[in-house]
Amino acid sequence: MVTTNSKQMTTGKAFEYALLTQFEEKLKYKTNIEVIKNSSFHIAKGCFENTSKIEQSDYLLTASFAVNFLMDIEPRLSNDVGIKDILQLEILSDDHGKSGDVRDVLAIRLLQKWEIGVSAKNNHNAVKHSRLSHLIDFGEKWLGVKVSKEYFYTVTPIFQSLEKLRKESKATKKWSELGDYHTSVYVPILEAFMKELKNLNENNDNIPSNLVSYLIGNKDFYKVIKSKNIVEIQAYNINGTLNLPFDKIEPKYKTPKIPLPTEIIDISFKENSNTTVIITMNNDWTLSFRIHNASSRIESSLKFDINLLKSPKKLFKNTLNISKD
Repeated sequence: MVTTNSKQMTTGKAFEYALLTQFEEKLKYKTNIEVIKNSSFHIAKGCFENTSKIEQSDYLLTASFAVNFLMDIEPRLSNDVGIKDILQLEILSDDHGKSGDVRDVLAIRLLQKWEIGVSAKNNHNAVKHSRLSHLIDFGEKWLGVKVSKEYFYTVTPIFQSLEKLRKESKATKKWSELGDYHTSVYVPILEAFMKELKNLNENNDNIPSNLVSYLIGNKDFYKVIKSKNIVEIQAYNINGTLNLPFDKIEPKYKTPKIPLPTEIIDISFKENSNTTVIITMNNDWTLSFRIHNASSRIESSLKFDINLLKSPKKLFKNTLNISKD
């Protein structure tokens, strides 16, 4: 049986491979190209080859539209300063995401000290899937600031009781056997999470910007979201490294620099929900954090499904309709 997670992982990797091959196909006659065939490349290639021929042609067509558009707004993809200015194409390993680099496919020109990255999304727009547990210091991991002892005093007994149930049942006990676990497990953990985030924000600088950088991505990137018959391209140009001209060749469209948040306005439960926290910040940033159990069986950690509900008006977005003629 294929789980939703592994299916999503497979289709995501297949789309990454399709993007890389389309970059190579469209640029190989314009500039010197080197494809880095690392383990991530071979995994993505395997995922692509395990999909049906119809799916493969769909991925390639969507990727083709996306790459054509990226070539219009990134003139350095097509233009080099000479024969030694090689465009390297690489698929990054998932490990990069742990440090806040969400890019999947990278195009690099070492000679120009230039790179752009693409985050490939197939039919979903979530930003991150981070976990909470009694062993994870989310403050240190996300924000570079350790959480308080009080936070761990609150959440550790809850997670340890889950671990005990898991061990005693030899990992067979299901969440559904716990009764109203949203109230008994989710709510106190989310309340501790909200309280701790508020405390960290009050006592440290740059928490809002660090939070967004970790969750959205700390390196500038294009997000390419594939849906049925359309592909959306978003430009997360936070540091101003995207959309640069090459010599006198200007990009065909401008992707403005977007401001990070500088203050948290509100952290509270979503209305009529005991699973989702909404964090509202200035500069038009709003995030939702929905906590859930990734498995039907009890585990001693919980997963966040984090979505961007609102983003700055300056965030460049362009939707391309895929014609299959």
